This record gives sequence, structure tokens and C-alpha cells, in this order.
Amino acid sequence: MIDRKEIIEVLAGYDPAKIKIGVLASHSALDVCDGAVEEGFETHAVCQNGRDKTYTTYFRAQRENGKPVRGIVDTVDVYSKFNEILKPENQKKLTDDNVIFIPNRSFTSYCGIGEIESNFRVPLFGSRNMLRTEERGLEQDYYWLLEKAGMPFPEKIGSPEDIDCLVMVKLPHAVKKLERGFFSAASYDEYKEKSGSLLKQGVITYDALSSARIERYIVGPVFNLDMFYSPIEEDMNKIELLGVDWRFETSLDGHVRLPAPQQITLNEEQVTPEYTVCGHNSATLRESLLENVFELAEKFVKASEKYYDPGIIGPFCLQTCVDKDLNFYVYDVAPRVGGGTNVHVSVGHPYGNTLWRKSMSTGRRVAMEIRRAIGMGKLDKIIT
Repeated sequence: MIDRKEIIEVLAGYDPAKIKIGVLASHSALDVCDGAVEEGFETHAVCQNGRDKTYTTYFRAQRENGKPVRGIVDTVDVYSKFNEILKPENQKKLTDDNVIFIPNRSFTSYCGIGEIESNFRVPLFGSRNMLRTEERGLEQDYYWLLEKAGMPFPEKIGSPEDIDCLVMVKLPHAVKKLERGFFSAASYDEYKEKSGSLLKQGVITYDALSSARIERYIVGPVFNLDMFYSPIEEDMNKIELLGVDWRFETSLDGHVRLPAPQQITLNEEQVTPEYTVCGHNSATLRESLLENVFELAEKFVKASEKYYDPGIIGPFCLQTCVDKDLNFYVYDVAPRVGGGTNVHVSVGHPYGNTLWRKSMSTGRRVAMEIRRAIGMGKLDKIIT
């Protein structure tokens, strides 16, 4: 892990008046760039050739006398592969341009967490040492942290032979790098049938299946809680709920739109849904549940500070299910900008807007924190 002092030394060479917000051009990059522009920053997107036009063409920024009049992406680098950002000369371009980089899931997936931890010498907004926790199966993954924090999460089933209720089998997709090869089963026989079919289709691999996590399925709606923690806040509570979103997943959402008689006629390749995220929508919670949300966030922040000094910084997402008795269960954690925050772009979210009395997206809240830290002389408190 790069020593935080080394990154702060890089930051010391920055011109605070010329700081630019950078992001890997995928995942939640539009939210990050939109929020940065709203707070008066220029933006920089690192793109991959062949999937760059969203940023290089369609959302490219136009400014008149420095004022944005259209779009949100000011400058771009386009590489043949995302991980070329790790080359020393490309990192130097970022630091020479006073870029503070905002990590997202695409960044950690395409560039490698080990490389980000040890070789990416560009100041990151957020918690560099916590990015690894979302890799399921590691000794100190987010389940380990949730247990240390005393937070509720779905019960783990020891082996496929122990399946005695509906479970979710969690493992990566064999082909789609960022996606899931998840499937559900209610018995060992169903587990064998579904896993065998998915193996034959090339959706999952034997190695991934052997280390898959099996957990009891929580029957209820899912809510991604888009939270924010400010280590530099002095007057108000440091924990904020900015928004709530939920996912559209293929082909799961296609299945639930079919009447039951049609579902049972699907062939082998159609019958087991995939959980590939293709979009998000916004949601709110009944007000009596909001205190539960903050209690979860408080426990998570406290545990992160204890086990991952300096703890969580900025945005994080607690992905939850709510059961029939209105109990929350955390089934995934993102220690960074969540994947669904583009639902906030431009309009913000009811919770963030209510708190800040203006349109407040996650991307804008990130940029606001950087702006506040500059004004307070505390950039070193939010950078790792």
C-alpha cells in the first residue's frame, strides 16, 4: 500500500486554484463529472478506445468564457485499454494537470486493486485501503467488516449439501468482467441442476463455483443506500444519506414480466435468469425506516475507522434487502461511489436535496467536499 504521506506530498505540488476532477470513463463517471461542473471544477475522463464516444463526443463540455454551457467532460485521455492509466507517464499527465481522481468499480476492476494500492501515485478522493474489501472471499472482505461492525447480513450456508431453504449462490460471471454469475436454489438437487446448466453455457466456471458464497435468500425489496461521510465536517453530523436507488437486472427483470405459464415454458438457456445490471431507478423509504439506515451507517463508519485507518471517506453504498418484518440485511458494500448514482445526475435526490437545500447528487457532494477542503486547508484529510 502506498504510504498516505507520499500521496500528500504529491498533493502539496498541486495548485489549489487549478484542481481538476478525474474519473475512469465508465460506471458512475457522468455523475462525478456533472457534480464537478456544478461545483465549478473542470473534469477529466480516462477512456478506453471503442467505448469512449459517450465522453469524447456526446457529453463533451462546451464553455464560453470559462462558463459551461453544454456537456460535462472537459478533457479526455483515450487509451487502448483502461489500465494504461497506470503507466508512469500517464500518471504524470494527471498530476501535472492537478487531477484528484475519484475511484469507481470500473477503475478497481479494469486496473486491478493491487496496482491501485501500490503503484497509482495520483491523489484519490476516498479510502484507497478499503477498495479491496468488496472482493468477496478475501479474509477481510466486507462480510468480515460487517460482522465486526455488528451489522445484519444474510446467513452463510456452509456447503451446497446444507441447502434447506431458498438461497442465493454468489460468484462472478465467467465472461462479463464486472458482472455476476449468481443463481438461486432451494435444494441441493436444484443447486446441481442449475450450476450444471450454467457451467455448460459458459456463464460460470468450476473454480468460481468451488469458492462461491451461498447465503439464505432474503425475500423482500432491495435498496441501495447512497451514503456519504465527511471527515472535515465541523458543525453538523458527519454522516449523510444522499439517495436510494435500485437496479434493473437482465434477464431477471425480463422473467418477472412474464406470466407464470410462460416462465415454465422457457428452455434451458432461458430458464435461469442472469443478474447483469443494466440500469437503475430512484426510490425513497418510509420515514420510520430512516433511523435504521443511519444506525447501519454509523456502525459501518465506526468499524471502518477501527480496522481501516483513517476509515471511510466520502461516498459509500450499503446494498440492502428488507424482509417482511422491515429488518434490513446488508448483502453488498461499495466503499466508493455506488453504481446507481447516475439517477441523481442534474436533479439530485430528495434526501440530498432536502439536506443541502439545493440539487445534490453524489457526484456534486464529492466535488463540494473537495471544494470545502480546499477552502479549509484540509485537502490532506480527504485524500489517500
